[in-house]
Amino acid sequence: MDNDDVIDTLNDLIETCKDGEYGFRTSAEYAKSTPMRTLFLQRAEDCRQATGELQALVRRFGGEAETGGSMSGALHRGWVAVRSKLTDYDNEAILDECERGEDVALDRYRDALAKDLPADIRMLVQRHLDGVKRNHDQIRALRDQVKAAS
Repeated sequence: MDNDDVIDTLNDLIETCKDGEYGFRTSAEYAKSTPMRTLFLQRAEDCRQATGELQALVRRFGGEAETGGSMSGALHRGWVAVRSKLTDYDNEAILDECERGEDVALDRYRDALAKDLPADIRMLVQRHLDGVKRNHDQIRALRDQVKAAS
């Protein structure tokens, strides 16, 4: 891969991380329970930190790092808000949407790893993917708990 391809790939992941950060913060606003709000805010912070790591790499490769999320992420956050209002801020619906967002993040990270990235970037992207998998599994398990309790 040349530098431009690496920068493009990293900027796509930055958008993904920003989408995750914004999505988790939005979900925290609508969550009914304090533990769930805390979880969402922790996941948002994880995404913010991942964004910073990726932005530093883009600058190292001589590029200009993305600073915002994607249009599809903005639409997803809007849907989380609308769906939450339609279901009276139902935690299960919020968790469903969070899991859907993490599904998108998993796909984007896997796509990045399918490319011929430099070894140090590959290691970072793999570490981030591992974190996204943990988030996804944690959100799914929590959603299943909420569903079973209702």
